[in-house]
Amino acid sequence: MTVMNDEIGKSTFKALIVHLEEDGTTRLEVSVRTARELYLTETHRSKPSVAIQVHYSSLNYKDALSASGNRGITKNFPHVPGIDAAGIVLASEDKRFQEGDKVIVTGYDLGSNTSGGFGGRINVPADWVVPLPDGLTLREAMVIGTAGFTAAYGVKKLLDNGLTPTMQGRQTPPSILVTGASGGVGSMAVGILHRLGFRVLAATGKREAHDFLTSAGADQVYDRSFVTEVDPDRLLLSARWDGAIDTVGGEMLQAVIRQTAQAGVIACCGNVVGHELHTNIYPFILRGVGLMGIDSALCEMSIRQQLWHHLASDWRPKNLGHMIAKEVDLHGLIPEIATILRGGQIGRVLVTHQTESKP
Repeated sequence: MTVMNDEIGKSTFKALIVHLEEDGTTRLEVSVRTARELYLTETHRSKPSVAIQVHYSSLNYKDALSASGNRGITKNFPHVPGIDAAGIVLASEDKRFQEGDKVIVTGYDLGSNTSGGFGGRINVPADWVVPLPDGLTLREAMVIGTAGFTAAYGVKKLLDNGLTPTMQGRQTPPSILVTGASGGVGSMAVGILHRLGFRVLAATGKREAHDFLTSAGADQVYDRSFVTEVDPDRLLLSARWDGAIDTVGGEMLQAVIRQTAQAGVIACCGNVVGHELHTNIYPFILRGVGLMGIDSALCEMSIRQQLWHHLASDWRPKNLGHMIAKEVDLHGLIPEIATILRGGQIGRVLVTHQTESKP
C-alpha cells in the first residue's frame, strides 16, 4: 500500500467490523482501525491504488450477507463490509486522481474481500474509482449507491432492447412492472422509470410501502399476489405489462415472464425469493420476450461512467431525497442489517461517517 504516506497510514478511523466466531455466528462491533490495516486482496495489490476518506456509504442486501458471515460473499474475517463508498481522495498512485478529488466506488470486490465503505477509509485499485459527476453531491451519490446503479443498468437493458417511453405507433407509454419495489433497487427503478416517462407498475409485499412507492413515481401499486396468483399450469398468460425489472427471482420471475407482452423485455438482478427458474419456451418463441441479466458489480467502466452521468442528470429520480428511509451512523447500522435480512427494509439506508481523523 505504497499509496499511503506515513501520516495517512497512521491515521485512525472508525469501522464496523464483522468477526466470525468458532460456532459460525458473527459478532459486529464498531472499532477504531488504522489506515495501514486496510486489506487489498493479492489479485489487486500490485495495481495502482487510491486512498479515499469515506464520507458516506449505504446498506445493501449483499452487505448484510457479508455481515452474516456468508462465505460466498466474504472469505476472510474479521472484515469491514460496505460495497458502496463516496468520499475524498487522500492520495493516489494513478495520475487520473488527485488529492481532494470527490469520487465514488461501487461494486467490484469492495466490501466483499476488500475492506469496504463501512469504514472511514478505503484503499482500492484506481480502476474501480469513478469521479463524482457534476450534479451530484457525495451524499446524493450514496442515496443512489449500488441499488440505484443496478436499477439504472436494468433500465439501460430495457432501452437498448427497444422499450422506450415514446415508442412509434403507441398512444400511451409502455408499462413497466417493478417487483420487490419497496427495496433499494426496486424503489430506485420506480424513480428512474417515472423520470423517463414510462408507466410504472410497482409490486410489493409491504402494504405500508404503498404511499412511499406512489411518492417515488409509481402509477399503480399492487400486492405481489397480483403477479404471482395465476394459473400455474398455463404456459402463457394474458399480457399485463410491456417490460419488467425483477429484483426478487424465483416464482415471481416465473410469473412475470408468462405475463409479459409481445417483444417485451425483462431485466433481472435478484434471487431473494429463490435462485431457481422454472419456465417454458413459449414466452420467448411466441411473444419474443427477452430476458436480460444485470451484473452491476463488474460492469465495464465506460458503461459505469455513462450510467452515473445519467443518474446525475436526466435519469435522476425526481424525489431522490424521499428514497432515504433512514440515515444512520455505524452504531445505528447494526440493527438495520438485521432489518434488511428479514425483508423489512423500505427505501434506502444511508450511512454517514464522521470524517475527522486522528494522527
